[in-house]
Amino acid sequence: MRKSPLDLDHSDAPVPQYPIESVDNALKVLLLLGENSELRLIQVAEYLGVASSTAHRLLAMLQYRGFVRQDPQNKVYRPGTALTAVAFAILQRFDVRETLHPFLERLNEELAETVHLATLEGSTVWFIDAIESPRAVRVASRLGRSMPAHCTSVGKAMLCLLSSEELRRMYPNEKLGVLTEHSIAMRSELEDDLARSARRGYATSNEEGEDGVGSVSVGFPIGNASMRLAINVAAPISRLGRADVRKIAEALKRVVAEAAPLLH
Repeated sequence: MRKSPLDLDHSDAPVPQYPIESVDNALKVLLLLGENSELRLIQVAEYLGVASSTAHRLLAMLQYRGFVRQDPQNKVYRPGTALTAVAFAILQRFDVRETLHPFLERLNEELAETVHLATLEGSTVWFIDAIESPRAVRVASRLGRSMPAHCTSVGKAMLCLLSSEELRRMYPNEKLGVLTEHSIAMRSELEDDLARSARRGYATSNEEGEDGVGSVSVGFPIGNASMRLAINVAAPISRLGRADVRKIAEALKRVVAEAAPLLH
C-alpha cells in the first residue's frame, strides 16, 4: 500500500523543541497536495485530525498567500501560483535538467526545430528546459512558462500515461478551458485524444496552444522518474506534415528510450 506524504520521513532533523502546530499543519497540507491534484475541506480536516472550522481557517491563510486556490464551482482546493512558482524555482536546479539537456541538444541538431522539456504539476504543464530552432522562422522558447496540460502535446503525452481515475480527478468537469479555437474543449474529447496518443506512443498538438504552432511529444514512463516528464518538438504548422510528424515521433521515442534509464 502506498504511503501518504505524512507517513514519510522528509528530514533527518530532530523534532523541534517548541513545535508550532499551525505551521506543522500548513506544511502537512502542502505535502498532501503533492499526492493529490485537489483537496476537499473534509479531507484536510480528517487527515489533520482537526475540526472543519480549523481546517477552513488554515486553507484560507494558504489561499491568501497564494499557496492554494479554490475552485469556485466545486469548492475543491488546488495548488496555487505561489506554490507552483516555488516548485518551478526548485525544479530549475534539479539534476534532471542537466541529465536530459544533452538529449535536447541532439534532437535540436537532428531536426533543427525548437525542443522543450516539461513537467506536469496537477493539470498544468511547466516548461523547464528548451533550445530554440536555428531557423529564421521558428517557435519561440517557452522556458519558464506554464500552460494548461490538455492544450499542449507535451501535456497530453504525460496525461495519456495516467489511469482513467486519475484523469477524472484532475478534470472533474466535462467542459474544459481553451486557449485557441483548436483547443480541446470537452473532457470526453480529451479522453479520446489521449487514448489515441497512448496507442501510438506519442501526442500531437495542432494549433491547440498557440495559433500557427504544432508539436509532437513523448512522455517518460512514470516509473522511471520522481516527477512526470515529457519532451516535445515544436514547429510552425507548415513544417508538420504527416511524414514530418512520424519522423519526429520516432526520433523522440528513441531519445526517451535511451534517456529514461538515467532517471531515478
